[in-house]
Formats: sequence, C-alpha cells, structure tokens
Amino acid sequence: MASTPPGHVVTRLRPAREEEAALLAAWRADPQSEFEDWGEPPPDTPRGSRMPPPSGPGELVVTDGQDVPLGTVSWIQVFNGPNVGSIALNIGIGLRPEARRRGHGSRAQRMLAEYLFATFPVHRLQASTDVTNAAEQKALERAGFTCEGVMRGAQWRAGAWHDLMAFARLRTDA
Repeated sequence: MASTPPGHVVTRLRPAREEEAALLAAWRADPQSEFEDWGEPPPDTPRGSRMPPPSGPGELVVTDGQDVPLGTVSWIQVFNGPNVGSIALNIGIGLRPEARRRGHGSRAQRMLAEYLFATFPVHRLQASTDVTNAAEQKALERAGFTCEGVMRGAQWRAGAWHDLMAFARLRTDA
C-alpha cells in the first residue's frame, strides 16, 4: 500500500456518477469563475439567422467563368467551448494543380467566408495550412483571415506529424 507524502496533492479522474447529476447542474448554473460563465448567446449573433450552425460538413465546387470545376471549398463545425455561441466553422480548400497561383484560392475562400457568415450564425471561421505552404498562407490573408500562430504536430499526413499555421476570420473583421 503506497502512502501519500505529506503536502502532496492527489488528483484522479473518473466518470460522473448518476447521483452527482444535480450537483454538476448546480455548478454549471453558478459559475465560480469568469471563465466558466457560458450565459446567453453573444450579442452579435444575427437575429433571425437563416439556419443554425451546421452539424455536419459542407462542400461547394470552385469553378472558373465558364463553369469548369477547379476544386472544392469545404467546412466543418468545431467547438471552442460547450455552448452554441462557441461554435466555429473550420474551412478548407482543394484546388487542382492547374488552377493554383491564379487567385482562385483567395477569391474562393473570401466568397466562402461571406457565404458562411450570411448563412449561419457563427462569429468565427478558422483555417489551417502546413507551415511550409506559403501560397495558401498568402491566399488566406488575402481572403481576410489573420494568422494566429503555429499548432505544433497538429496534423498527421504522409506518414508524419506536421505543424500547421492557424488562421481565423471573425464576423466583425472588415
């Protein structure tokens, strides 16, 4: 039997028990910290929004002026907190090689951002790209996204972990 050294704090994790449901609900209803107050929806949530945030992924085809498919843009819901107001959409793009470096990427991502803000009551769109993908980083910046930093080892691809650059665009951004 192991003993706990004096002054040592023991911490464990376990699933909640059914009899603790009321206690946990009371804790949620009475936040003890400004970081626990999930309260009402944010004030800039558009009233009468067209649709609630999507629960699944979405995709649109990127085309040129002659309606020739060039690739796709997509989005998926992500949570930055436990309430509806903390839902963001993570966007991505995949252009065929012959469509790259012509401005289609930045235009498509700007158009997608405008569409998502007009359609869903989200405050934040986010995107990421490999730290070595300078072209996509520039495209995101031209589309109105701001670089927020590096996410270390965030993506498993091609048999290895890769660092990603994180970008975001807020509803309140110009």
